[in-house]
Amino acid sequence: MQLEFHQIDAFSDQPFSGNPAMVYRLDTWLADDLMQKIAAEHNLAETAFVVREGQVWHIRWFTPTTEVPLCGHATLASAHVLFEIYQEPVERLDFICKSGPLSVTREGGRLWLDFPAILPSPVAETLEVERALGVEAIEVLASNELFVVLESEQAVLDCKPDIVALAKLPWLGAIVTARGSQHDFVSRYFAPAIGINEDPVTGSTHCLLIPYWSKRLGKSSLTAFQCSARGGELFCQLGGDRVSIGGNATLVASGTLMLG
Repeated sequence: MQLEFHQIDAFSDQPFSGNPAMVYRLDTWLADDLMQKIAAEHNLAETAFVVREGQVWHIRWFTPTTEVPLCGHATLASAHVLFEIYQEPVERLDFICKSGPLSVTREGGRLWLDFPAILPSPVAETLEVERALGVEAIEVLASNELFVVLESEQAVLDCKPDIVALAKLPWLGAIVTARGSQHDFVSRYFAPAIGINEDPVTGSTHCLLIPYWSKRLGKSSLTAFQCSARGGELFCQLGGDRVSIGGNATLVASGTLMLG
């Protein structure tokens, strides 16, 4: 069996920045353990698999070690592949996944994710969190992700977490964020418990970041920058219980997986 794949740098308009994702458009689902092995072989933060089911696309995402319930950059990457490689003749793609319905709309050269807004709740005990991240937090919140607000963009840049200690905390990963100097807010995301020490650019964390900073800054349209080593710019809008996350995507490689 041979499978075609495409590697996309999401949230970037040029190669070697943003967040790389591998995308497979399948006719039918592969076995779960095979998809996990493929993701481990590529060893990127996420490998996405999409299958058309009626008028929508069923999408699943795998890190090198596990399947995850929601992933923004690999959804953006999948939409780019469907639009540009497979020439889907529409301006909006509808997806279904473990987290519910999603969509991606093409507007000019930019793609817009439609994702759920998520409101984190305060965390009572913060000392272990601060020790694991090596920071002094202004605020510590959580949903299935840890959400830690720092005093400045420089504090976010300087964050050097204890990856072993962080992996033992009871959340998928940890977002650190602060007001930005050139963007409304900046962030970084660490998720060693699911095989990602630091994710370059993370769409799904903005489900939490956008509502928080929209309320904090009193505006519904914001710009964001994830200040990892690769970095990526995101355009953000809050609309009720949904968030729109805009960005670019760039094809950097295509190939064939040989399964014998």
